[in-house]
Amino acid sequence: MKRRFAKLPKKWRMTILVGCSAFCLLFVAVAAYAGYIYYKASNAIHLMSESPPPSPSALPGGQPTEPAEEAFETEPAYDRREHAITFLLAGVDSRAGSGGTLNTDVLILATLNKDTQTASLLSLPRDLQLKPKDLSSHKANYYYAYYYMQDKDTAIANTKRFYSELFDFPIDYMAIVNFDALRKTVDAVGGITIDVDMDMKYRDTADGTDIDLKKGVQHVDGQKALDFVRYRKSNGGTQESSDIERNARQQQVISQLVDELSSFQGITQWGKVLDILGANVRTDVPEDVLRSWIVNYAEMKPNQTKSIPVETAWVYPYIVADETDMQNAVATLRAEAGLPESTEFRAADVVGVSNLHE
Repeated sequence: MKRRFAKLPKKWRMTILVGCSAFCLLFVAVAAYAGYIYYKASNAIHLMSESPPPSPSALPGGQPTEPAEEAFETEPAYDRREHAITFLLAGVDSRAGSGGTLNTDVLILATLNKDTQTASLLSLPRDLQLKPKDLSSHKANYYYAYYYMQDKDTAIANTKRFYSELFDFPIDYMAIVNFDALRKTVDAVGGITIDVDMDMKYRDTADGTDIDLKKGVQHVDGQKALDFVRYRKSNGGTQESSDIERNARQQQVISQLVDELSSFQGITQWGKVLDILGANVRTDVPEDVLRSWIVNYAEMKPNQTKSIPVETAWVYPYIVADETDMQNAVATLRAEAGLPESTEFRAADVVGVSNLHE
């Protein structure tokens, strides 16, 4: 073989050597990139996924916590998670100047139905009055901070159990997302296109907020996307926003971001995205499950994301919900998760309600 190679014209031998070298370099580069992405993914997954607490934590009243799903022994015996997964998604604002608050400005109960490839979202207004049996009544954004201050290691488990029992809706997993993750992820995918539903102006020098958006379809960066979903009140002469409008914006941004991440551009930027998620997301999804979801992202991505509407109104100092809307919304979530209609949940017993459609 060596003799045959030596007998080839010098020009041919050089061409073959260059070609082989290029192929080897390409192979090494691909292998290195694959290794880099694997390392990034493993590191991000480890940072995001919290290990189960080493020992039970006591809830108010002295009762130890158990995994949320164990509180629902009457649910169907088949493995519901093979067909649908339920989540509690919470957004917290820990930006510089925000005071480091742990209050959850965004709370979403969600179902991902794998059979229909549909995600259903029920946004709970941050100021919605909640009326739990064992705790005093507060706004919905209070309770994660409450459990975190008691014991940060069991805050997710206790918050998940709290909302599971309150709404009689078994929550499989919870994720806490820093608002900064949204801003950075939108920037990492090159921005998103949104339809701004109204002019928005609001400025707060205390935390650096400076929202200034014009109505209409536009391509925005991460900061403007964050302004879009956070906008509630105005001090610049524009119309204030209702919670229903905010919920629709959250759905729009989530849907756009999911589409971008599933595109070719998003895939090439997974290294940066994984760094962002690892630094800004905490969840009780086990590492092996989280790894499987990332590997099978295209299959996990819902083809349709829909928001479940609930009419709300401001009754100082809380937001209250239309009783029928809230009752139907929880029933819809349960149905999407493959669960029968609840015989325990009564909206008027657990949230501030009113008959807003009358």
